[in-house]
Amino acid sequence: MNQEELKAVLPHRDNMLLIQEAFCENGVARGSVFINGGEWFLKGHFPGNPVVPGVMLCEMLAQSACVLLAGEMRGKARLPLFTGLDKVRFRRSVRPGDTLKTECVLTRAMPPFYFAKGKGFVDGLLCVEASFSFALSEV
Repeated sequence: MNQEELKAVLPHRDNMLLIQEAFCENGVARGSVFINGGEWFLKGHFPGNPVVPGVMLCEMLAQSACVLLAGEMRGKARLPLFTGLDKVRFRRSVRPGDTLKTECVLTRAMPPFYFAKGKGFVDGLLCVEASFSFALSEV
């Protein structure tokens, strides 16, 4: 899915739709985002030495994971809301010029609650990993 197709699944818009493409393959959601350096969250983090904030990396993982629930979300008034982040580890910095590739799997579903694990890589090197949960809330 490209970013326009993702808008049919994700409610995020403008600066908060972070992933640029994603697809599901054998139960694994794979996404990517190119960090061009002009992102709003880099302007103050850190001047002269921009690094993607960890919380934004976690959001990128979560948005990628939502592709696994496209059938639950497409065309419905549902908001995916974080309910927890666990075992988050940041291994390497993500900087302008990097393309973050994400891999996420659902580990458990108790609708409306879903649990997932995700990893983010740049050039094949692990940058972030996390377990997280979210709820599909009706609007």
